Amino acid sequence: MGATSGGHGGENLTERQKKWFASVQASLERDTGKTLAEWVAIARTCPETTPRKRVEWLREHHGLGVNRIAHILSEAFPPEIGWDDADALRAALWKDPASTAIFEAVEAAVAGFPGLVTGQRKGFSAWSRNFQFASVRPIKGGKARLGLCVTPDADPRLTPPKNEGWSERLKAAITLDSPADVDATLKALLKTAFNNS
Repeated sequence: MGATSGGHGGENLTERQKKWFASVQASLERDTGKTLAEWVAIARTCPETTPRKRVEWLREHHGLGVNRIAHILSEAFPPEIGWDDADALRAALWKDPASTAIFEAVEAAVAGFPGLVTGQRKGFSAWSRNFQFASVRPIKGGKARLGLCVTPDADPRLTPPKNEGWSERLKAAITLDSPADVDATLKALLKTAFNNS
């Protein structure tokens, strides 16, 4: 499953993220007295069938925190497409040609950044250096929503993100209507976000 457990492919994670996943697993056994395999067996006895209900069940019945629960559930019920299958995740997410063209314009704008780590998640594509500095996801109408590690006051087009699902470090977001929106100003914002990471 890659360099780390739970399908979290090592090549798509920063060193900081790899260490974080390893620490979650190490502290799980130390703090609970149960191995990951034992927690996986417990999780598989859960009567709930939806991810959210399974999280609630583990929290209520076993007192686990959200990070540990996510790690256990990713092992107990691996997604059909794991984190280590970036190509499949990307293909599943970027189906609309218009949104894909915007994504590719953003991808091209960050391609030359030194030490760039590209991460593909189920709901968004992300770029990191030490930590995530930008993420983009398709939205209806052939558009894309870009999150950046800058404050919303960095540009009048930026707004605070709302329930985006990407890193909390991304303090600003912008809706992109076309690849032309990835202009010199946006490229400068991407570089600033990169430098902030």
